[in-house]
Amino acid sequence: MEEIYNTLEYYNKNAKQYCEQTIIGKIQENYDRFLKSIPKGAYILDFGCGSGRDSKYFIEQGYKIKAIDGSTEMCKLASEYIKQEVKCMKFDELEEVEKYDAIWACSSILHVEKDKLPNILEKMVRAIKGNGIIYTSFKIGTGYEIKEGKYYNYVTKEKMEEILNDLNMKVKMIDYFETLPSTKREATNTVWANFIIQKC
Repeated sequence: MEEIYNTLEYYNKNAKQYCEQTIIGKIQENYDRFLKSIPKGAYILDFGCGSGRDSKYFIEQGYKIKAIDGSTEMCKLASEYIKQEVKCMKFDELEEVEKYDAIWACSSILHVEKDKLPNILEKMVRAIKGNGIIYTSFKIGTGYEIKEGKYYNYVTKEKMEEILNDLNMKVKMIDYFETLPSTKREATNTVWANFIIQKC
């Protein structure tokens, strides 16, 4: 658990700088591929919203958003940015059942430790309605890394398929694509694995 707490400590200490660096990132392809799978005006949970960049985009497109983040400082800045409350909540505190049409977890649950990831994904699946959609992204690779005090869980397409197959619920991967970094703060050799998962 220490690694997770270190991750939140990093974001609390560096919230302003992180927001400034990430808010300018362009991920239009990710938005388009996610939104085509959900109805207009759908209720989306932004699960680990960070700066609030993506929540703001979805709100502007007419979607209903609930945004959460585990960092108290990030929640303050994101609330100001999207002009609605961002709830401070850790991933394992998600207990809602069939409430959302979709969950957007962009570069967020990659901070969940490997042995805890299946449980978090199960909570996410339970929280969406039938045929609901989950988008999530990880840096491609195997193993994990501690960088700048943050825990990173690396995942491949094959590993995600294995995790999904082992869940105690019916889900399927309906889209997979790879993207390059959206901001200069990331290493140029980073490749992102993007997953769109549907509850059956």
